[in-house]
Amino acid sequence: MRILVTGGAGFIGSFLVDELIRRGHEVRVFDALLPQVHGDGGQPAYLSPKAELIHGDVRDREALGAALEGVEWVYHKAGAVGVGQSQYEIKHYVDVNIGGTANLLDLLVSSTNQVRGLVVAASMSSYGEGSYRCEGQKSCGVIRPPLRTLEQMAKREWEPLCPHCGAHLHPIPTDEEAAFHPNSVYAITKQVQEDLVVNFGRTYALPVASFRYFNVYGPRQSLSNPYTGVAAIFLSRLKNDQPPVVYEDGRQTRDFVSVHDVVQANLRALEQDWKGPLVLNIGSGEPRKISGIAETLAQVLGKEIAPDVTQTFRKGDVRHCFADISRARKALDFVPQVDFETGMRELIEWSREVEAEDRFDQAAGELKALGLL
Repeated sequence: MRILVTGGAGFIGSFLVDELIRRGHEVRVFDALLPQVHGDGGQPAYLSPKAELIHGDVRDREALGAALEGVEWVYHKAGAVGVGQSQYEIKHYVDVNIGGTANLLDLLVSSTNQVRGLVVAASMSSYGEGSYRCEGQKSCGVIRPPLRTLEQMAKREWEPLCPHCGAHLHPIPTDEEAAFHPNSVYAITKQVQEDLVVNFGRTYALPVASFRYFNVYGPRQSLSNPYTGVAAIFLSRLKNDQPPVVYEDGRQTRDFVSVHDVVQANLRALEQDWKGPLVLNIGSGEPRKISGIAETLAQVLGKEIAPDVTQTFRKGDVRHCFADISRARKALDFVPQVDFETGMRELIEWSREVEAEDRFDQAAGELKALGLL
């Protein structure tokens, strides 16, 4: 099958390209090759030479249209990534994530093509706070609390409270029925992107899937991009003998999933016979403390560097969010195969030969100057 992977020179996209080629597919990569993600070297060395590369931007309708010629399946992975940066580069994030997706869908409608399936990279960030269960005497049940107030955060009262009775809340897995409460420009653009694709699939009876990625980690994630995933940011600090900076008290949790498991989910979408839109969480289903991520990386690296737990906060951050993956298990027979410790060791081994320019202070300074930190 001839397959287009937008963003195919990136972190997740490139691993997907490798596996598609290994399975005998013809793969075309469409990627803007941005310096913030790929450095100044342009095409990354890890990109398979067996893939056809088109250097282009999803905002360029003509270039994207040319990339679609002869394609039977599309994996739409291109996008502007970074919660903090999105809060002050608003037009860029909207133009790339929403405008680029609109370009793709409009081309599928208005041009003759052979596309018979589309998978888009959505995001858990659109949920906002995760799901909780009230532990109070009133038994308020499952709760989706609002963002913690600035007053609460200033008092270092980090855990959300039940909005009905004020009792403590216990975090539970977040399933796909949970309403979206996006709290960043990035999260909003990913919500709209998903809505566009799902609406398109229903309107034109095209199999589409929206995969809500949780915190994906692994090799090839830029170690010099201060707006990439937290594991890569922590690793960049440690490689430069600096402590990873952890906000709040470090006990906030996220769901970390290996890039290899994410790729397997994408491949299963290609192999399964399904008709209606699939909307699925793609994560590990396991919550992990942020401070623990920093400690694990330091331990595997062999560096006695403790994280700097700042007891400060970033506006819009959520406390706990991890995936209920039961729907993906049922729809795709998706079961994560890479355990966390193995995945971290792979990331460390890869990083030993990779340059990591620590730009954390620069990014934190930008956030602070704009009142976001």
